[in-house]
Amino acid sequence: MTSSAKASLIDGKIISADLRARVAVEVARLKREHGLTPGLAVILVGNDPASEVYVRNKGLATKEAGMNSYEYRLPAETSEADLLAKVAELNADPAVHGFLVQFPVPDHISQQNVIDAIDPSKDADGLHPLNAGRLASGLPAMVPATPEGCLIMAKHAGGDLSGKHAVVIGRSNLVGKPVAQLLLKENCTVTIAHSRSHDLPAIAREADILVAAVGRPNMVKRDWVKKGAIVIDVGINRVPAPEKGEGKTKLVGDVDFADVAEVAGAITPVPGGVGLMTVACLLRNTVIAACRRHAIDLPKDF
Repeated sequence: MTSSAKASLIDGKIISADLRARVAVEVARLKREHGLTPGLAVILVGNDPASEVYVRNKGLATKEAGMNSYEYRLPAETSEADLLAKVAELNADPAVHGFLVQFPVPDHISQQNVIDAIDPSKDADGLHPLNAGRLASGLPAMVPATPEGCLIMAKHAGGDLSGKHAVVIGRSNLVGKPVAQLLLKENCTVTIAHSRSHDLPAIAREADILVAAVGRPNMVKRDWVKKGAIVIDVGINRVPAPEKGEGKTKLVGDVDFADVAEVAGAITPVPGGVGLMTVACLLRNTVIAACRRHAIDLPKDF
């Protein structure tokens, strides 16, 4: 952050490390008291470079928390039937308490068919329609990791969110819709805005909490943001970085960080923000799934 920036940094490194430490404590208790080791599995189809890095990081974090990590790497030409067969295998594997198929999958595979095939109780990404419906109904559900991370960071910065106006830019099933549901549960007044919204900057300026999840680099500028607002940037965009050398790139969010930090009250960085929380919440989801499967109570603050 520049020295002139006014916003406090919502540091994903610190907050995610705290959550991962709490997960490790709970995993140790499950091993000690119940002889249970939660297991998280990831299926990767093809060789998408960003997915490769993400899957590797998930595996390392899972092991560091004391959990079992399983990785299944399938070639890009894997048929949908063969992928669904692997999903069915993990649905039936008692050692696997949570799993996900890393998206995107190759074009010849239907992402929705894959999501529909996952056992909702093992749905670590929280994308199955049953979990989406339960979340919308205010019932216990597997919550998508990225929205859960957004909520934790917003509460870290703002404390009790009750009564605040939250604006979510983006309406995807992965982030926009579930983060809106989570904010509603915290008694926020929630507006979902998107590319077709009239006068998007004016809508954004109403927000006490602004969540940007659209995948457009540096779209949100300072004149979109109310002074003192909490800004949660979900975007991870790779853009050219000629200042680093020819052909070099860098990661930026959907929010123009340096610009918006001048007016926001608190802001998440990219990298070092929501992405780190996603992995930590995925581990938490797996522990929750393991406890539900074995009818084990979790601490209330977990």
